[in-house]
Amino acid sequence: MPEGHSVHRIARQFERNFVGRPVRASSPQGRFAEGAAILSGRTPTRAQAVGKQMFLEFDSGVWLRVHLGLYGAWDFAGEILVDPTIASANGRMGQTNQRGTVVEDAPIFDDAGENSLSSIGAPRRTRVHVRMSEQTKGLDEADGLEAPDAEWPPPVVGQVRLRLLTDATCADLRGPTACVVETAEQVAAVIARLGPDPLVGDPAENEERFVRAVRSRAVAIGQLLMDQSVVSGIGNVYRAEMLFRARLDPHTPGRAIPEEVVRGLWRDWDGLLRIGVETGQMMTMDGLEGEAWRRAMASRDDRHWVYHRAGLPCRVCGTEIALEEMQARKLYWCPNCQR
Repeated sequence: MPEGHSVHRIARQFERNFVGRPVRASSPQGRFAEGAAILSGRTPTRAQAVGKQMFLEFDSGVWLRVHLGLYGAWDFAGEILVDPTIASANGRMGQTNQRGTVVEDAPIFDDAGENSLSSIGAPRRTRVHVRMSEQTKGLDEADGLEAPDAEWPPPVVGQVRLRLLTDATCADLRGPTACVVETAEQVAAVIARLGPDPLVGDPAENEERFVRAVRSRAVAIGQLLMDQSVVSGIGNVYRAEMLFRARLDPHTPGRAIPEEVVRGLWRDWDGLLRIGVETGQMMTMDGLEGEAWRRAMASRDDRHWVYHRAGLPCRVCGTEIALEEMQARKLYWCPNCQR
């Protein structure tokens, strides 16, 4: 499931390519036909991510709420405007369109096929230009671009729940957990139920909300970090890495953790989330430069402390990394460093 950094990147892509441009909306799959009819002809006015959910506001006070869940993903085709303030894995960003790209270096793909410029969401092959998913396998081998004479708009591939189309850009949504049209009041109610997101709202207030939520509960911190009502956006990868970085036993009750440690967790999440938004990947190891950085961007085996390292020696103490289930999700941790 995409974690918070991915959804923020998706929202920013919508800000650049769709906000202020009238859209044609359709549901090729048919399951969202009624909602698409409401959205078609309207103009997006704002895109916002809170945790793992994205909210796209349209004129006349109509909102689209999307939760990608385990299998959802957005595909973008056509003119893709890239924010130059957000780095890609290779440090080069630019503007892409159907005829080429100004990205100067070849993209770095990790061992799962993920590239920070073109991937957000769940893994799935696609023929469209830029894939907001976990991988881009199946695209053109050079740089993921369609041929110069690619059909426009691109043909529908697979089960597309929602297609949003401007004169220049196409966004296809597949397999989301939630795709609904809501009022401003309904959106506000959803956001009110979510825990704080470091990139949304007042920083000081967010930190205090997190500290209160954790220290008032007897629930294990490994569960609390995955509770979206406690903190928004953290998933399996960030949970494991944050707990290791804090040297915290995942089973420690929240109320038993000293306040300064809880505040440290929040500030670490703030920093890691910003790195994830900037690079497009969940980089959780510190101090990597040059070739070490490129290796880490190319393989998660070189960018995580404990995640997906069950049975391997801890990078710090050599103890075998443990794997267990906590609330039906895999938990990786070091029994020696985190005690």
